[in-house]
Amino acid sequence: MSNAIDPITAQVIRNALSSISDEMALVIMRTAHSAIVRDSMDYSTGLCDREGRVIAHGMTMALHLGSFPDAMQKLVAKTRDKTYPGDIFVFNDPYVAGGMHLPDVYIVKPMFVNNELEGYACTLVHQTDMGGLAPGSTAVYAQEIFQEGVRIPILKLYERGKPNETFFEIMALNNRLPEMVSGDMRSQIAAVTNADRAFVRLLEKYGSDTFRAFVEEMHDTSEAMMREEIARIPDGVYTFTDYVDGLGETPEPIVLQLAIHVAGDELTIDWTGTSGEVRGAINCPIPFTKAAGYMAIKCVLDSDIPNFEGFTRPIKTIAPEGCIVNPRPPAACAARALMGWRMLDALFGALGKILPDNTPAAGEGGVTFPVIAGRHNGAAFVCTETLAGAGGALNWRDGEHGIPNPGGNGTNQPVEMIEAQFPVRVTRYGLVQNSGGPGKYRGAPAFVREYELLADEAGLIMRSDRRRHLPYGVDKGYPGTPSYNILNPGPGQQVLPVMPMLQVPMKKGDIFCHVSAGGAGNGDPLERDPAQVAEDVKLEIVTPDYAAAVYGVIMGPDGGVDLAAIEEKRTTLRAARPTDGNPDVTYLSYYLTPLNLGQPVVHDERLFSCSSLAAE
Repeated sequence: MSNAIDPITAQVIRNALSSISDEMALVIMRTAHSAIVRDSMDYSTGLCDREGRVIAHGMTMALHLGSFPDAMQKLVAKTRDKTYPGDIFVFNDPYVAGGMHLPDVYIVKPMFVNNELEGYACTLVHQTDMGGLAPGSTAVYAQEIFQEGVRIPILKLYERGKPNETFFEIMALNNRLPEMVSGDMRSQIAAVTNADRAFVRLLEKYGSDTFRAFVEEMHDTSEAMMREEIARIPDGVYTFTDYVDGLGETPEPIVLQLAIHVAGDELTIDWTGTSGEVRGAINCPIPFTKAAGYMAIKCVLDSDIPNFEGFTRPIKTIAPEGCIVNPRPPAACAARALMGWRMLDALFGALGKILPDNTPAAGEGGVTFPVIAGRHNGAAFVCTETLAGAGGALNWRDGEHGIPNPGGNGTNQPVEMIEAQFPVRVTRYGLVQNSGGPGKYRGAPAFVREYELLADEAGLIMRSDRRRHLPYGVDKGYPGTPSYNILNPGPGQQVLPVMPMLQVPMKKGDIFCHVSAGGAGNGDPLERDPAQVAEDVKLEIVTPDYAAAVYGVIMGPDGGVDLAAIEEKRTTLRAARPTDGNPDVTYLSYYLTPLNLGQPVVHDERLFSCSSLAAE
């Protein structure tokens, strides 16, 4: 730090800002009405300085946070000369307000000290419903944003402390769950109001001049630290290509083409070559595209770079207008999060060539988003979740299961809470045997979640991925296992697309089963420690026949292993491997059978794209 502020004071202020952001997150968690906010934690909080630059992040949804800069610059540009103490702003539109999709509603409070604007308290909450053609306002099948719900430009929710009752009346009339949405918005208002009080106390203690000097120093420090990290990377172009399965019954693969350019202490993330926007709701507005890049880079670096916007200065994002990660209005974007998760996969794929010790093989492909909605006992219900928890392996440990995708930092909702709030019974929830990608370090197992409908009827909306284009393995590690959406598992079951382009009808007693993708492996499976394989058999993560066929580990009747027999079996398996360098996908034939799904889903290796980093 310079002489403008001593290091101890700077650290105290930095910690205070982080605490204020975290306290906002806790206020929302404790007061929110909806399960998607309170239990899944699909929201974010942060603080910005008087210029609208981020100076602190809260503890929740990581992928949201990198989108704050674009939104705040739109807000500051529009309202700089029209902002007064007691104002609170609201907006969500991705094309005029820097938003990401319509359910993600920003509520932002300017913070004044001695009648001088000194900062902003920012919240972003995924609202359960914003109107539009589908309950939950996340219809994958929407073809333009006008079908997706209420578009909110930058408006004053409160002006000089007086609420905009017109706004609340319009919102109540244009969504299916007015009390829940109103309650969640008032949770945001409570959070920013609480932050305002704490922020004012902080500046009254240290003074505005000291605080402004601190802010400028920290932006510069964050920039310098990021430049130092980038400068350690050898100059060059690091590329990766991945694919999203696509939309509907006959999906066409969507290409994610990435090149990371490193030149000195600057880095450019270039999505040129990525597929164009689609007639579906998975188009991803540019703020979320930038957020994915910022987050991936911070994830793989060793330094604890402060969460001040200055760290973004050396990072440039290129995404040609009209591609799926920078769509033009009025492209639909309600399910845009899928592209955010999958951009993370591509980013980690490219960054893995630079920092392999810090970068995992691909996980489950991000958060799956099922919606079961309808009416029950005369009232509307929208049961929606953000499901994740099957990570890819690193080159020093197995993939973690039950841990949220790093982009989300959310939670799968407790079964008891779902059953208490919605006419739904969760009939199965657990790990899937023989799933995940084999490797010296294996990917995390897939999980299965089943819902039985108790209402007379409902509609199912689904956003998932990673069925045909499997999570990629690294360094001879095998791809993860595919995801499935199955209606009424058993004889006569209906296998649904990863992203159905319509609302799937359900009637009372119907069961919807989601099987997640499994995380991919890292390293050669035939180099896995036999003791680790034996432990997986003991824990029923894999079956004994799978252990023998995939890892070459023969289990004795006492649960022990015969090292001589293992070496002989592994020699045989190596000799039988394909000569084209691709993994032997016969391990997929062991997948799903232990679920007892009745007529099993047929695995045809020709359906799967199994490219790995090692093959690039």
